[in-house]
Order: sequence, then C-alpha cells, then structure tokens
Amino acid sequence: MKPLALAVALTLAAGAPAVLQAATPAAKTATAAPASPAWVTKSNDYAQILLKSQAEFAPEQMSFFGVPGYDDRVADLKPDNAKRFRESTAKAKADLQAKLATERDPNVRQDLEIMIRAADDNIETSALNERLTLPWTDVGQLEFTGLQGLLSDQTPAARRAKALDRLKAYVGQAPGTTPMTELAKARYSERAGDKALLRPTKLEVEQALGNIDTYIAGIKQLFGKYKVEGADAALAAMETQLRDYGQWARGTVLPEARLDTRLPPELYANSLKQYGIDIDPQLLIRRAQVEFMETRAAMRQLAPQVVKAKGLKAADPNDYVAVIRALKGESMPNDQLEARYRTVIDAIDPIIRKEGIVDVPNRPMVMRLGSEAESAAQPAPHFLPAPLIGNTGQQGQFVLPVSVPTPDGKALSYDDFNFDAVRWTLSAHEGRPGHELQFTAMVERGVSLARSMFAFNSVNVEGWALYAEAEMVPYEPLDGQLIALQFRLMRAARAMLDPMLNLGMIDRERAGRILTDKVGLSEAMAKQELDRYTFNAPGQAGSYFYGYSRILELRMETEIALGDKFNRLAFNNYLLDQGMLPPDLLAKAVREDFVPAQKKNVAAK
Repeated sequence: MKPLALAVALTLAAGAPAVLQAATPAAKTATAAPASPAWVTKSNDYAQILLKSQAEFAPEQMSFFGVPGYDDRVADLKPDNAKRFRESTAKAKADLQAKLATERDPNVRQDLEIMIRAADDNIETSALNERLTLPWTDVGQLEFTGLQGLLSDQTPAARRAKALDRLKAYVGQAPGTTPMTELAKARYSERAGDKALLRPTKLEVEQALGNIDTYIAGIKQLFGKYKVEGADAALAAMETQLRDYGQWARGTVLPEARLDTRLPPELYANSLKQYGIDIDPQLLIRRAQVEFMETRAAMRQLAPQVVKAKGLKAADPNDYVAVIRALKGESMPNDQLEARYRTVIDAIDPIIRKEGIVDVPNRPMVMRLGSEAESAAQPAPHFLPAPLIGNTGQQGQFVLPVSVPTPDGKALSYDDFNFDAVRWTLSAHEGRPGHELQFTAMVERGVSLARSMFAFNSVNVEGWALYAEAEMVPYEPLDGQLIALQFRLMRAARAMLDPMLNLGMIDRERAGRILTDKVGLSEAMAKQELDRYTFNAPGQAGSYFYGYSRILELRMETEIALGDKFNRLAFNNYLLDQGMLPPDLLAKAVREDFVPAQKKNVAAK
C-alpha cells in the first residue's frame, strides 16, 4: 500500500524506520498546520475512505503518520489477509469512483483520480505478490519499528501509554490476539508446499536472524527509557517468541532460501512502477551510464583543486577516489558528529535565503544519531517524517546511523558520513532544502492527503532531494562540492546496478567493486547498497537519478517557456506546493498552471 512506502523512500538505504530517540528542544517550536482551503478539506474527507480501508492491515504505519485510533493495533497477518486487503481496497475504490462521478471541483477531482490510481496499484501489487511469492516476515523488525513509532519524545504521553497495549497485541496477551510470530509462521507454512513460489533470499533471512538480539535489546531500552509500567511479562514473552521465531526460521526458512537474488521480470517491473520509474530499465541503465561518465569526469577535474585547497597528501591528485579517501582520513568521533553537523546545518538556511533558492521556515531543523537497534532497522542516513495528520508542531528528523549490522551480529563501521566535507551534501539531501523542507511544506502549507500519502512516489521525493543537493553545490566549499559529485556518482551507479543485478547483467561481487573502487564507498556503505538493490527495496535505487533528471527536464522546459521571466524561487516553491505528484502530473501542473500564472504576473507588473 502506498503509505507504507513513505518511510522507505526517505533514505540513502531502505527500510521503514520510526521514531526512537528524543528530538532536540527545537522540535517543539515547529508551526502547526494552517487552516486548509475548502477544497483540501473536502479532499481530505474523501481520503478517509481509502485510509480506513487499509488501516486495519497496517495500523502501525497509520498511527506513525498521525491517523488516530490505531495506536494499540498491530499488523494483520491473519488468514487470507492479502485477499481481504484487496477486497477492502476495491470497495474503497468503488466509493471514490462514485464521489468522482458527481464532484466538480477540478482540484478535488484530481485528488480522487490519484487515490483511485493508488488503490489500483495496491490491488495489483498485492495480487502479484500473492501469486508469485512465499510470504516471509521479519517479525523482529516489524515489532521494533511498531513500538518505536509510539515511544518517542515527540509522541504525546497519552499515546506513548498505548505502546504496552501494542506490545501485548504483538505477543498475544491482548484479548482476541495471537502472537505475531505464530501468525507469521502460519502464513509461510500454509503455502510453503508450493515450490513454484519465490522464496526469500538467503541474505535477507540471515540478516534478519542476526538482528534479533539487537531488536530485543532495543525494545527493552524503549520501555525502560519511558518507564512504561507493567510491561515485564509482555517483554519476557516478546523475547521468548522472537528467539523461538529465529530458531524456526533457521531450521525452516533458511534451508529453502534462494541464493539468486534476481526478481522475476514481472515482479521487478511492478517494483519499478510502484516507485515511479516509468521507463524501460535498459534505457534507465544507458542514461545512468552517461551520467556516471560525465560526473566522473567532473570529479577528475575538481580533485586536484581540492588537494591544493586542503593541502591534502593524496597519492595521485587526479585520482578522485584517492582524494576522497584522504578527506575521509580526517574523521569525526561519534560523540562530535551532531555538533559538527549542526555548524553546517545552521549555515545552510542563510545561504538558501540569500540566493533565493526556496522559502525556508524560521526555525532550526532536527538532526540526531541513530541507536544500534535503529541502525539495524535502517542502516543508512534517512529522514524520519513527522505526522502528516493531526500535526501539532512535531518535526521530522534527519537521522544519522554510525554502523551497518551484519548477519553474525557484528557491525561494519562507516567512514562515509563522519568527515567534514560530507556534511554539506548530506544535510542538503536529508535536511534543507531536501526531505525536511519537502515534508515540512506538506504539513505547513496544507497539502492534501491525496498529494502527500497517496500520490507518493520515490521518483518525486528522491528526485527533489537530489535536485536540492545540486541547488546548493555552487555555494559549498570545494571539498563539499567534490563529495556532492561523489553522491551524484553513487546515484548514477544505483540506477545502473539495481536493474543490472535484477536483470542478471552483473553479479554482486562486481557491483560491489564498482561501488568501492569507482565510487569510493566504504565496505559498510557498499553492503547496504547491495542489500538494498537485491532484497530491501529492489527497483527503488534508480528513483534518485531518474527523479532528478525529470525535474531538470521540467526546469529547462520552464526556463525556455518563460525566458528572462523565469524565477527560480517561484519555481522551486511551486514544486513543493504540489506535494508528491508523480512526474507526469507535476509537469502538467507546471505547464498549465505555473507558466501561465508567471506570464500573467509579469505582464501585470
């Protein structure tokens, strides 16, 4: 379902994180959502039809995004859950179609069409997965993220109290519930006899098993931190059940897990579609190859200038990977990361305002380090959205993990995010003017739920964040510019390697060497990248480069249409005002609304 993809998309890796550690006090100064226009209110009323039809199946995600009434509920893994989900969604679709037949407001009509298309996509994806795959659930991650979303400083105390109810539901101690581990076993076992169904990969099962102890400890830490009374029996049951589930998976799931990580073409094509990539993967590969070569050439030109400016002792100043490794040599200790990132984060807003890039709020953004359990659930930098519904001032958070878990329970350490030069582009992407600003705008500018939750596509979200990086590059120091190009090179590599791995055009080892030897990533970063392409989120990685390309195409088209009347600030603000419209609808809005309005405004002056 579309809302489930939101947290996945806002990362440099994949996963579905939720809030764990406290936000800084600045989070409490955020501006609550303004009164919405009448058409947005009407659209949001219609959105409840689809939200309610799907909320029963994934209540953790609904409560995370602020939908009331689901804090004590847990994911539906009961018999025929996929079939029941499709039936519920189909009924909601029919109700929305009936509303569309009588609705006359063009904005509301577009939102209804967005939600109907989202329902169709959800139904198609559910049916395809049920037909082709054997359902396997990482229950440890599911329970950790579900509880993490409630146990947070930004969650009101009354809602935090519901965490015990949710925990009891997970372990079968709430009335009418069955332990989540038993439900997950049953859904796997009832179809395991069909050998034609696609098994989970050995890599993902081994990683899930390696994370169990970390999730158990993380859940206990959450309940201890927030002093939730009466949780001992449920926590003990949780630990016993997750360990038992791990033993069962090791003996039942792992022996049948597949070594070949490629997805069948039909599944991979659907994955690309759900993330918003609407071109043939072979064409995506070719475009990304050109981008990779051009970006690499730019890095080779810039690397000697960085060596000279920074006084680096790189082995070869023309070798951009060697120069990057020299920059990484001046690493920051973990206990200094937040403070050192804050100096750049605080410097970015004045630049954005001075250069007229986009409007930014007059309050600081939130950045923090991830915990060990949080890093297991989401092992790369990511943005954690605030509630989109009923937001009373909560802010999203830029979260920086410091390690990547491995199946043996150990961790690989990053060197990709803990040196000075990287702070600029990573803060621009996850913070401002990237993800943080885009999601803040949706709350504070009153974007409809259809255009935030149900229009969601990774091409829009990640395309904007990469575009935001590019907007900031001219105002960064030379070493920051080099790392910005390195990250752009990584996005081109993603758009090549994700489809190549899934189409059988390259193996994991050779793809890994490209990431380490040609892009300059650490072993830890390369591992989470490869995991992402092969089992965490196949198809998603190409959305950065493709989304960025679509925005550049649209901007150039708009600049040509408006000539010297083009205004970057107005253009960028307009893109944010549209929420998460997919590229075709966003382009249509710019052509039919923004361009004529800009011509009219200039003529009036």
